[in-house]
Amino acid sequence: MESQPAKPLIVIVGETASGKTALGIELAKKFNGEIIAADSRTVYRGMDIGTAKPTKTDQAEVAHHLLDVINPDQKFNVSLFQKLAQEAIQDIHKKGKLPIIVGGTGLYIDSVLYNFTFIPHGQRNPDNPRHLMPGEDNPSNKELRSNTLIIGLVLPKDELKKRITRRVDDMFTKGFIEEAKSLINRYGAGNEALLTPGYKAAQQYLKGKISLEETKALFIQADLSLAKRQRTWFKRNSSIQWVNNPSNAVEIVTTFLNTKQ
Repeated sequence: MESQPAKPLIVIVGETASGKTALGIELAKKFNGEIIAADSRTVYRGMDIGTAKPTKTDQAEVAHHLLDVINPDQKFNVSLFQKLAQEAIQDIHKKGKLPIIVGGTGLYIDSVLYNFTFIPHGQRNPDNPRHLMPGEDNPSNKELRSNTLIIGLVLPKDELKKRITRRVDDMFTKGFIEEAKSLINRYGAGNEALLTPGYKAAQQYLKGKISLEETKALFIQADLSLAKRQRTWFKRNSSIQWVNNPSNAVEIVTTFLNTKQ
């Protein structure tokens, strides 16, 4: 007996600040979808402003999964993400809705798209924190999940830099420093989750070692470096359909859903 084909899955990838969140919400509204966040930092409770987590308004408009999963002092990894994401996909399908993965953490996304396998618990080596079987992190070695559409958002580098700069300025206006201070007081300056570049720069500012403008500059540079790593990661995947205008994504998804279901 042949197995049933996989139900449809939409995936939105791209660099930080490229507009993934807004596009995901637009698509979810139009196609009766729910969003699965694929971000290694928005899983943490309380890390809201500095991770550009979808706002409470966004979350009220469209159901989001895998946000605020754990506290910053708890451990999270790709194998746990894969498990939770697969459960979310099944849950969304059971409700008759369309799951839409949105994010920039390439390893997390690929673990679902290519059904990565992990080393059994008793055989794991601390020198391999991802616990992936050899060769698993290369999409060219794996078969893409069936009935899956991957859309990538791409922007000119100068436009992306402007967006990142505006977003960081907005974070500081919304109280990023106060958020960082509260988290550091609660979880400690050495907390691993708070050693990401934006929060790390905030720690330097709070210690009086750098100015506010220097803090912003470090945050912006960190996001630009992240964007470069994300660009490199996603370039390996020939299954991604790249768009430079989010409005084109609606037509692509419409065509996909009409022909693949």
